[in-house]
Amino acid sequence: MRQAIVAGGCFWCTEAVFRDVVGVSEVESGYIGGTIANPSYKEVCSGSTGHAEAIRVTFDPEVISMKEILDVFMGTHDPTQLNRQGNDIGTQYRSAIFLSDHLDRAAAEAAIARWDADNGGGAVTTVEGPAEWYPAEDYHQEYWEGEGQRNPYCLAVIPPKLQKLRKSFAAKVKAD
Repeated sequence: MRQAIVAGGCFWCTEAVFRDVVGVSEVESGYIGGTIANPSYKEVCSGSTGHAEAIRVTFDPEVISMKEILDVFMGTHDPTQLNRQGNDIGTQYRSAIFLSDHLDRAAAEAAIARWDADNGGGAVTTVEGPAEWYPAEDYHQEYWEGEGQRNPYCLAVIPPKLQKLRKSFAAKVKAD
């Protein structure tokens, strides 16, 4: 198993997308890239800690490659928005790929370059880290499957991302 850590705005939204990707066994919401240890959701949302809302994706590289994971990430959020996704504004909502034992700078930069080449440029996605990962509070995990489907924000934002996943990456979507 391998892992990738990516930040593409609200972690509830990116988590929902990756839970539907073949070869993905776990998606954990959390915080990364900031200046304090064990930040809380409230602290991260204040924008004062420097952390991004992110997800840590655990996947089987024999089913889906790191390249494909990064392409799904780049293709299911808007990597052209600096420090925001839609109405979520602040550095905690930045588009970023975090380096780790399983992901090097060249692979991350190549994913951004592929997206730019296919979409006329404009990605502001950063490559950061390595950095310490902090899991989000339990109530943020698997949010879409529970509370999220009753949350008006999630109902407005997540279904279009899932549609984009199904349209652009149909071969990588888990069967219902």
